[in-house]
This record gives sequence, C-alpha cells and structure tokens, in this order.
Amino acid sequence: MSAVPGETPYARVKALMARLRQDCPWDSTQSFETIAPYTIEEAYEVADAIERQDMASLRDELGDLLFQVLFHSILAEEQGAFDMDDVCDGLVEKMVRRHPDVYAGAEKPDWDAIKAQEREGKADDRILSGVAKALPALMRAEKLGKRASKVGFDWPDMNGVFEKVEEELGEVREAVKSGDADAIEDEIGDLLFAVTNIARKAGVDPEAALRRTNLKFTQRFNHVEDNSPKALKDMSLDEMEELWVAAKTADL
Repeated sequence: MSAVPGETPYARVKALMARLRQDCPWDSTQSFETIAPYTIEEAYEVADAIERQDMASLRDELGDLLFQVLFHSILAEEQGAFDMDDVCDGLVEKMVRRHPDVYAGAEKPDWDAIKAQEREGKADDRILSGVAKALPALMRAEKLGKRASKVGFDWPDMNGVFEKVEEELGEVREAVKSGDADAIEDEIGDLLFAVTNIARKAGVDPEAALRRTNLKFTQRFNHVEDNSPKALKDMSLDEMEELWVAAKTADL
C-alpha cells in the first residue's frame, strides 16, 4: 500500500482497515466478539516486549494493538455507534476531566471521587461494576479487593489477611480430603483471592509477581533439563531436585 503525498500515517491505517474490512475474506467476517480475544492477546504481547526491553518488538506489538483498536472502531462505525474520531475525542475529554490539577488549576485530583462520579448515571453504578469481567482472574481479584477497600470493606492490617489465608488454606485441605471436586475448586478460589489481598496491602501487583515467578520457574526448569545427563522422565525426583538447587544457587 503506497503512501499518498501529504497523507498522514493515521489516514493510511484507517484506509487500510476499510480495505481489509471490504475485501479480505477473514477480516470482512469478524465481529466484536471474535476480535476481542486477539485484543487481549496483543495487549499481553505489548507487556511481554516491555518486560524483555525489546524496543523493535514493542514497536511492532503496539502496531498490532492499535490495529485491534481500529478494528473495533470500524465495526462500531459500520453499526452507526461511533468511529475512531469519537474514541479519540472521548479519551481527551476523560483525561482532561481526570486531571483538573493540570487543566483547571485545581489541587491534586481525588481519583476515586472522579471515577465514582463517572459511574453515576450508568446502568449499573454499583461500586464493583466498573471492574471488567474479562480481566485475568488474578488481576480482577486484586482490583475487586482494592475497590471494596475504598469504602472501608477491608482488614485493618496485614495480620487479618494472614489469618484469612491460613483459614482458607485449612478449608482447601478439608475440601481435598472430602474429594468433592466442586468444593475443592471453590476453596482454592477463595485461597487465591485471599492471597491477592496480601499483595494489595503490600503494594505488590499480584499479576506481575506471578509473571516473575513463572519466568523464574521456567529458567530454573530449563536449567534442570539442559544439565540433565538423561531424559527427565528417566530421572528420579532427588536427581532433578539436585539440579534445581544448583539453578537456585546460580540465582536463575
């Protein structure tokens, strides 16, 4: 797709989207629902590029994420709901509203009050309604706990959360003993939710913490596999544990 003299990159990408929507057998059949999983995936690939500090990949992944935003916008435009310009205008209005210290000479903004005001008038303006259901479960759990804490529904200190985690762990043990699969799932969910509250109170992003642990586990397990004298399936647990300890000692 060659550039037209004087044409902006934004105009080019909008024209590209319109062409794909019209002529591509795949793009022309998509909907909000079918595109949504790709939108989430692209956001995670942006985060991955940032974690790897790979600027070339970050540029590409941001482009892929922008493609998703444009795709949703053109779908909405086809339905007469809104277009990309409306999205941009809405974003500017929201950021100005949320930064009265910058645009209105006010004191430091009360973010919670601003967001609460934005919820007013919506079909569901309850305190937890603005926490997106499509978020990863761990991230959503942290946000639900944070939102509830804003109105005082919270433990007064960390000790209460530790006690809750211990309580939930005991209930997981009892559920496992019972062999009731539904109860086990329910109690494990309660335990994970309680752990996210430890992270919240400690000022730690539980999603980031788990990603860090996933990376650490992967590096250490790869060390075990790479340094094993035989296939892992043929090694004893003690042999694998020895290599695992060596990986920890090497600070992997």
